Amino acid sequence: MKVYYNLTDFKPLNNAIVTSGTFDGVHLGHQKILQILRETAEASMGESVVLTFWPHPRMVVSQDSQSLKLLSTVDEKIELLENQGVNHLLIVPFTREFSELSSEEYVQKILIDTIGTKKLVIGYDHRFGRNREGSFQYLENNSTRFGIEIEEISRQEIENLVISSTKIRQSLVEGNVKSANDLLGRHYSFSGIVVKGRQLGRTIGFPTANVQVSESYKLIPANGVYAVRTWVRGQWLQGIMNIGNRPTVDGIGRTQEVHILNFNDEIYGEHLTVDLVDYIRPEQKFKGIEELKNQILKDKERALEIL
Repeated sequence: MKVYYNLTDFKPLNNAIVTSGTFDGVHLGHQKILQILRETAEASMGESVVLTFWPHPRMVVSQDSQSLKLLSTVDEKIELLENQGVNHLLIVPFTREFSELSSEEYVQKILIDTIGTKKLVIGYDHRFGRNREGSFQYLENNSTRFGIEIEEISRQEIENLVISSTKIRQSLVEGNVKSANDLLGRHYSFSGIVVKGRQLGRTIGFPTANVQVSESYKLIPANGVYAVRTWVRGQWLQGIMNIGNRPTVDGIGRTQEVHILNFNDEIYGEHLTVDLVDYIRPEQKFKGIEELKNQILKDKERALEIL
């Protein structure tokens, strides 16, 4: 997959089959759209193109931009789209100026002049252009003038999936990782560098890796204990993760700490990816260290059952 970060980097294609959207999380609904895109491109001997935007449009135009948390970072989205067999990914820098393009300008400047779109694959509810004025009906009414064939993903196909990035975000905020995973079609994950904490875990026999996620906009699920898989040094290892403030040991600030089972290597400064498989229990304050240790042993048993 070829990735382009600016409109000027992209050279118009002879037979571009295009879809567009934010594709946050690249969930099962997105995957259905991408499957149709890929099949359409193959049937017409064309090349598939995904047009997406960064920052997320809501980060630029919405008043709640600071509170918006996303399912995927830019790098994660690139990897997920590549896994879907897309030929070209164009990431358009989203600015207030870009948001002011009319639907006519958007079609002419972006879809036609920049990409060379021959066919556009979109859902019935797709909106674009200033104030979301452009619609499927607008494209269909002007398809001959634009020279773009429109392939609609029917309302029934999309609604049968009943999937949205918003629904997945809400599930994660509630700690319902199982539901989020079902809608994503994979485990929800995040990545980061292992940083030094207070190193209390090793003193009670449960050393943990404190995973620092650098992207502040990346959604971290609800506080609690989770059964996880951790990608470390080229292999997936089982583990349990605590997300929260560690009230039993008077923790300061929210952390993501994973205890990797049967693993004792020092990995400070290394990069980890954590897959959240299922929620075990809420975070709680125990009377003392012994009670905490006993609970961690129970959590470990439960994690092994899940994993």
